[in-house]
Amino acid sequence: MRTDDDSWDITESVGATALGVAAMRAYETRRDDAVFQDPYAEKLVEAVGSENWSAMLRGNRENLREAGGSYINGVMGNFLVARTLYFDRYFADAIEVGIRQFVILASGLDARAYRVEFPSGSTVFELDLPKVLEFKANALVDETPAADRREVPIDLRQDWPKALLDKGFDRTRPTAWLAEGLLRYLPGDAQDRLLEHVAELSAPGSRMALNIGTGERALSDEFRKRRAEALAQNGIRVDLEQLWYPWEGRTDPRTWFAMRSWLVREGDPVALLEERGRTVPEAALPDMRTHILMTAIRPRGDDTL
Repeated sequence: MRTDDDSWDITESVGATALGVAAMRAYETRRDDAVFQDPYAEKLVEAVGSENWSAMLRGNRENLREAGGSYINGVMGNFLVARTLYFDRYFADAIEVGIRQFVILASGLDARAYRVEFPSGSTVFELDLPKVLEFKANALVDETPAADRREVPIDLRQDWPKALLDKGFDRTRPTAWLAEGLLRYLPGDAQDRLLEHVAELSAPGSRMALNIGTGERALSDEFRKRRAEALAQNGIRVDLEQLWYPWEGRTDPRTWFAMRSWLVREGDPVALLEERGRTVPEAALPDMRTHILMTAIRPRGDDTL
């Protein structure tokens, strides 16, 4: 059960979900038909020193199959791959229009500061709990970031805008913000405060990318059941239902940004994969479409984006 002041390291609670994402990215990177490359994901997962996580990296999927994990992989695996692909493109698009300041909220084991081809003069701010940032820094101590990477050790329920500004964030420069897989771990009111802070700190030309449930259809009971079985079979003790806050009463970010005159664009995870020749199992389609990927852009004021 979540509390207002709970905390965690990379192997427990919300932190463990970052490991799951990194494991999936490592697994995708190993595929012959991979749609993205994250050469740091495997190193981050191996740094935990857990046989359960390492077994997943080695492709030992017997337990997953026994627990109906092929279905889980069809939904979560494909969604996480599509989500990573979408946000990688988001970074590339931001770079193309001249943005050189990036903020990753609840960065977890995101290695984009290392693997994205940033132009000279780019700065990437990573915000997360101190223990999470410390783990990542130790795991990648021998690697060189592709940009000026600045850690901001802070709980997003605290005064993170001040902490960000103290690290040299320039609110007069256009910024690309990323909240990947974050909003479900925040209560509805905390989500709104986060978006308000982002808007206040965003110069014209800034943008924000995030993913969120549509609220139009809940994940199926079948998916919830098989997900719990697959995690238990692999010795991974994470109860996602206890970590997530409900969708009910939550502001739709699409509406929130549109009401403030930001341009909102949506991405379809299934279409993204199909564009790359990846077929999504028919049975996984309904649950895949319970989430949207979106980008909101604050116009520059001169009719340009």
